[in-house]
Amino acid sequence: MSLLQRDTRQEALTQLSRFRGEFYSCLTARSDVLFELADAVLCGDGPVRSLAELSLVGEHRRGHGGLYAAVARGRVDADRLRRALATVSLPRAADGRLVLAIDITCWLRPDAHTSPQRILCHTYGRGKDQHIPVPGWPYSIICALEPGRSSWTAPLDALRLAPGDDTATVTARQLRELVERLITAGQWQADDPDILVIADAGYDAPRLAFLLRDLPVQVLARMRSDRVLRRAVPPRRPGTMGRPPRHGGEFVFGQPDTWGTPDTETITDTRLYGTALARSWNRLHPKLTHRSSWAAADGTLPIIEGTVIRLDIDHLPSGATPKPVWLWWSGTDATEADADRLWQAYLRRFDIEHTFRLFKQTLGWTTPKIRTPEAADRWTWLILAAYTQLRLARPLAADRRRPWEKPSPPDRLTPARVRRDFRHIRPTTTCPAQAPKPSRPGPGRPPGRKNTQPTPRHDVHTPRKAQPTQRRTKKSTTPRPRRTG
Repeated sequence: MSLLQRDTRQEALTQLSRFRGEFYSCLTARSDVLFELADAVLCGDGPVRSLAELSLVGEHRRGHGGLYAAVARGRVDADRLRRALATVSLPRAADGRLVLAIDITCWLRPDAHTSPQRILCHTYGRGKDQHIPVPGWPYSIICALEPGRSSWTAPLDALRLAPGDDTATVTARQLRELVERLITAGQWQADDPDILVIADAGYDAPRLAFLLRDLPVQVLARMRSDRVLRRAVPPRRPGTMGRPPRHGGEFVFGQPDTWGTPDTETITDTRLYGTALARSWNRLHPKLTHRSSWAAADGTLPIIEGTVIRLDIDHLPSGATPKPVWLWWSGTDATEADADRLWQAYLRRFDIEHTFRLFKQTLGWTTPKIRTPEAADRWTWLILAAYTQLRLARPLAADRRRPWEKPSPPDRLTPARVRRDFRHIRPTTTCPAQAPKPSRPGPGRPPGRKNTQPTPRHDVHTPRKAQPTQRRTKKSTTPRPRRTG
């Protein structure tokens, strides 16, 4: 082992031990049980199937009763844990820019009729273009993306959406608080490039960029193919009478005759998608109205200009017919290098799907049948802390592959392979959890006495539509004549 590799491993081990100690300090109630529960998630032999099985892992030295009690009644200082996640080393793009991806993933709870604050979550069914609403808890998660092809991300924040929340407003507040934490932690300096935030078509990109306009942030999001934007107003001719217009001509995504000549056009050869054609049009904005999210705005609505990028590829790896991708960037005057950098950065957004799949299928994020949303938040933060430990242990892990698996270089290990070796890395790190004290089981419920507490039932939150008021007509009290003959 070279001296440089030894220094790298020592630095990674120091950072991992420091984070484990800070994570333990964030557990303010039942800290020992919660800390060992996170270690049990990391050191399990296979995917997490239930909480009770985690109590059988050697790293968890308590019983299953204390485990359930810690998840139900423990406490996690989420604000302090958020600051701890913002201080660890984060991946950056080739130009040193922080790239953040935000998306909503759902913890489905269709049969939990006693669980409050459930919302109908839109999920994809087995049929083509089939959306099925299922009750659950939606979580907005922000991750920092790596520059190349990878299944790794750096989760930085998680926030459960409550019934009645406006997605754009909640997302803007979540991003604002995260950017302020990153600036405080020294992750962004005054001379660094702006932070790039990437979102999918479910977000209102112009509104998100307007709410974050005072921060060093740029927004890149996909738009639906049926959108209509407006161009900038052309210069006003001398002597023209009347009120000056606020919007220029229409730019209809589905009508090529309205596009005009693109400002930039690049062609790139890719390994998976063939030839990629990227065209961009500068200074396009949506025509806002006092409806939907802008209904409460007073006065004249703003004009939010940006750059539209259309990406066309030859083929998909799956063999399906490729569709064009429309992107909207909050910046203007994009060059050819900017257009290529932006659409390639958007493709990295799909790495967050690997993180969600690992959360649910391997680490068991949605496995426990938790009743209260507070306990769900507590378990969510444990999963985020466990995944962060996997990412910090990445330079320390060895490739413990199955006999049928191909060997992988140390810098290309997946999170699942790093988890296999975490049991051997854990003894070299800090473990502040104390050994359990011997105790006797409680008396429990007296024999012959039944539970008389009523079980609460919570309905799924669905937004109510305003019903039109109907005028009631007074019924006539005059009897109708009887029909004869």
